[in-house]
This record gives sequence, C-alpha cells and structure tokens, in this order.
Amino acid sequence: MKVKKFCVAAGRMFGVAAVTLIVISMFAASAAAQSHYKVLHRFNNTREQLDGTSPYGGVILDADGNLYGTTAWGWGDPCYWHGCGIGFKLTQGSDGRWAETVILKDFLWTDPGSWPMAGFVFDANGNLYGTTAGDYQCCGRVFAGTPNLDGSWTWTELHSFTGGTDGARPYAGLILDADGNLYGTTTGGGTYGYGVVFRLTKNSDGSWTESVLHHFTGGRDGANPYSRLILDGSGNLYGTTVNGGCAGYGVVFKLTPNTGGTWKEKVLHAFLGHPGKYPYSGLIFDTANNLYGTTYNGGPADGGMVYKLAPNTNGTWTYSVLHVFTGTPGLHPVAGVVMDKAGNLYGNTVNGGSADAGTVYELTPNANGSWTYRVLHVFTGTPARNPYGDLLLDAAGNLYGTTAGGNMDCGNWADCGTVFEITP
Repeated sequence: MKVKKFCVAAGRMFGVAAVTLIVISMFAASAAAQSHYKVLHRFNNTREQLDGTSPYGGVILDADGNLYGTTAWGWGDPCYWHGCGIGFKLTQGSDGRWAETVILKDFLWTDPGSWPMAGFVFDANGNLYGTTAGDYQCCGRVFAGTPNLDGSWTWTELHSFTGGTDGARPYAGLILDADGNLYGTTTGGGTYGYGVVFRLTKNSDGSWTESVLHHFTGGRDGANPYSRLILDGSGNLYGTTVNGGCAGYGVVFKLTPNTGGTWKEKVLHAFLGHPGKYPYSGLIFDTANNLYGTTYNGGPADGGMVYKLAPNTNGTWTYSVLHVFTGTPGLHPVAGVVMDKAGNLYGNTVNGGSADAGTVYELTPNANGSWTYRVLHVFTGTPARNPYGDLLLDAAGNLYGTTAGGNMDCGNWADCGTVFEITP
C-alpha cells in the first residue's frame, strides 16, 4: 500500500513539472549547428571481419592520445556466423591518419566469454578492464589486459558469470574505486533473475573475488540494469535500471555501504512513462552534485529525453526534463551525456535525423533555467549510422564516439561501424 501511494504521488508531481519543461525544450530545439565531423576509422567488411564489426561501446584515451575500444562481433567464426568480437587501439600518425591495431581477439574465442558490448576502462598502471555479455550459451565475464613491452597485451579472466546468484550478462562497462576494486552490473541473474550490482576485489595471490552488493527484485527497486555505475566522494554508487519501479519503466538508484559489508539501496526516481521511460544510459554528476541521464522512450513522440535530478536538503531529489526528442532531429538516446567545463551537455541518439540513422547533439544551459538544443551532426547512413556508445570529451573539447553500423554481420555492405571525431 505504501508503494502504491508513493507512485501515485510521484506521478502527480512529476507530470506537472514535465509539461512545462517540454514546452521550453521543444521551442529551443531549432537552433542550427556548426561543427566539424570526421571518420577516424571505418571497420572493414572482410570474410572474417578481421578488424571487428559493430562497436556498441564508447572509446577511451590514453596519455599519448591513443584511442581504445571494443567491437561486439568480428574476427573469425568460433562464436557463430559473426565472430566473437575484438579490442582495438587507434593511433594517429604524423599525416593525421589513424591506424588500427587489434589488441584483443583469441581470448574471446569461447562461447560464454564472447561479445563485448561495452568499452574499456584504464587503471592507474595502464591496465585495461572490460566485460563480455556472453552469447547464446551464457553468461559473460570480466577480464583484464596488461600491456607488454613489445606492444602486445596479456589478457586474463577475472570472473566468469554462471547465470545464478552471481549475475548474468554484463552489458555495461566497469568503474574503479581508489583502492582498485571494480564495480559493475549484470542485466540478468541474481537471486530473483533481474540482475545485480557486483564488486570484484583483488586478492593477495592475484585472483579476484566477486561480491554481489544488490540483487534486483524486479519490483520497486528496479530490474535489468544496462548502465555503467558512478561513484561519489563518499563511496556511494549510482545507476539506472531499464525496468522495474512503480510503473515498470525503470529507476534511478543509489547504493550506500553499511557497516558489516552490506549495502542499502534507495530509489531516487521511478520513471512513470510520461515523462520518461526505459533509461538505458548511465549517469553523470556536475560540480553541484546534480545527476544527468537519458531515457530511450517517453514524451509526446515516445522518442526519449534528457533529464536532471537535483538533490534536496531533506534527502529527496527533484526530477526535471531538459529536452524531449521528437524525431527530427534526434530520436531514442541509448547513451548518456557528457559535460564540458562550461556546463554544456553532449550526447547522441540512435535514430532520428534525415536518414533515421542518429544524431550527435549539444544542450546549452540558459540563464532562465531552460536549455538550448542544437544538432552537431546528423548521420546519413553508410559508413556511419546508429551511435549507441557514450561520447568521450577530451581536454581540448573534441568529441569521440562510435557507430554500430547498419547490419549485425555487415552483410554485403561495407557498413560495419566507425570511430568518429566531432569538434563542436
């Protein structure tokens, strides 16, 4: 009964606020953009797709300006007809061109451990960490890569998910805390089958131990997290679930560590459908500890939105809509947003635009509290369409991202995805 009353009250409160902000956001959505777009690498269509195909995760930069990422498929056929996936490195030459090196391939040639759907994360020593979602057999794993002096990499498995209480199918990437512990989510498994939040801790012998911090029940606490987590300065974790909550449209949650090693979950916002439903993206903080994210659906066109959650002194959070996607331009964001030093937000949409192939956009805050939306790039199809992964913002203000391409196996089209750069 308490849950039902909470959901009804939340629906009344959020419904009024959303209508006002939607009008402001749609009015500002006609601003024009001037930006420079460049394809850095185009994944090739070869018989075995040796350089990979369909990057669904974003990319990261090392200290030397090299880009690293993964593709969900490609490289051989042990994992059925489209391959197991790869890890790649892109290096810029003196002529400005970018060359790809495949740094991860054979390690993924096992059915339960294939198909990396998220990008990498670096630790302080230059080691890479990632996840694989697993294929038809089950269930995914967490792995690490150590660079060798000759430029090669040594890859090791840190944890293989069983599909039981330890979780199954980690679609999201990982984060690291100051002590080197890894945190992530799985979309399935756990005690109730709706996914988990997990931690991996390194042991003195070099092995890693998994601890499940929260089992999602599929009810008010959420279900099926697809997003990467974030940490605040006190060690609390924040994330989203695509399903569950009051109306089944997902939640924003916070996990707080308790004495004794347990963790307590608190739902900061439950999506009610209008405004907003199905948050596939993760979250970011600004300097005032406000949270920002996106939903895949919601709004008049059911095209998704960008939202903000502001903390109140009494422990509650105020939800507001910054922009609603209406189709032209932009529709259905899977990725979250990134923020520059001036407080501008950047993100991408999987669909929308003239070819329904997706867009890259910017949101600029105005003095009256509204936000101005402008499109930085509209994808037109081959070779670049459908960006799923988060954007990367470098120190100079350049944006880097990936597009998955149009066909899962590339078919007969040279359309296996790209890595791109945009200078706003």
